[in-house]
Amino acid sequence: MALQNRVTPFGEIVAIPQRGLFTGNRGIIHDPLTRVLLRRRWASRSWLICTCDYQGRRREVMATRSWTELFFLDEAVALAAGHRPCFLCRRADAERFRNAWSMAAGSEHASAPHIDTTLHHERVEHGQKRLHPIPMAQSDLPDGTMIAANSAAFAIYKGNAYRWTSEGYAAREDIAQAAGMLTPPSTYRAFAAGYRPVLHPSIGTPADG
Repeated sequence: MALQNRVTPFGEIVAIPQRGLFTGNRGIIHDPLTRVLLRRRWASRSWLICTCDYQGRRREVMATRSWTELFFLDEAVALAAGHRPCFLCRRADAERFRNAWSMAAGSEHASAPHIDTTLHHERVEHGQKRLHPIPMAQSDLPDGTMIAANSAAFAIYKGNAYRWTSEGYAAREDIAQAAGMLTPPSTYRAFAAGYRPVLHPSIGTPADG
């Protein structure tokens, strides 16, 4: 049975047998004896995106009382949920993200705590995932931006929308009217300033055209 540790673009933590490209955490939010989540969904404002392969280290998932291992289909999903690259295991990516963030904000060097505080305000509202206005036409959104429509999440790639599923991305779809943007505005602005998230290879496959 799959553990409840897969994160959706809406920031929910669900039990699905999805194999993702990244792991990460929000602090300790599980019971290591039962490997079941606690009621809270974060214990820290530092929501991280980590590599699944760091210096050959191996962990038994949710078996110790350190951090709770969460998993994401790809970086676009993790960023949409409100996470950001880890400065320990993904230092180069984290610096690129920070540089793009700072450039978009017109600041010299945003600190990790500042990024975390800003993201926490943008990702959560009354304990729920916050939706934001979509800043431009779908066809012009940067790759990796995620939007919500018809209670589903879609990643934008080359101007097209691809539905997130438990198996990967489905074929592109036409979105008549989106409910809002899942990607936090500050992260979206980092995309616009040049940061490109890692996307799952199921998006925009050759069979999809």
